[in-house]
Amino acid sequence: MLFKLIASAATAMTLMSGLAFAQSSTVNGAAGGAVTGAIVGGPAGAAIGGVAGAIVGTAIDPPPEKVVTYVREAPAPSTRVVVKEKIVVGQPLPETVVVTPIPDDPTYAYAVVNDERVIVEPSSRKVIQVIK
Repeated sequence: MLFKLIASAATAMTLMSGLAFAQSSTVNGAAGGAVTGAIVGGPAGAAIGGVAGAIVGTAIDPPPEKVVTYVREAPAPSTRVVVKEKIVVGQPLPETVVVTPIPDDPTYAYAVVNDERVIVEPSSRKVIQVIK
């Protein structure tokens, strides 16, 4: 059982190693992963969960404030976009949603879906933040 847990964590770390790393998200992810791992697998689970949580915690880092401000103030599209799926941070937007690049920061784009403004990573269309 312990071998399977270690092998699963190693596989997850390998698959996610290409993600960008950010300090604050890493700390939060590591702490959450360690707690979850300790509950599930005791001390060994805490160690494995901490490492896996650190990797997962780096997956989504919040965009700079100037990007958030731009998206809040950008005019809404003339046509309302509605999708059945719930918009979830970390999940890609459906291909039917038009994504608009941020002029001053092309590493981000945005869309207005279900009357919510969302910031996305343009190449993957992954939702980075939902602006309330």
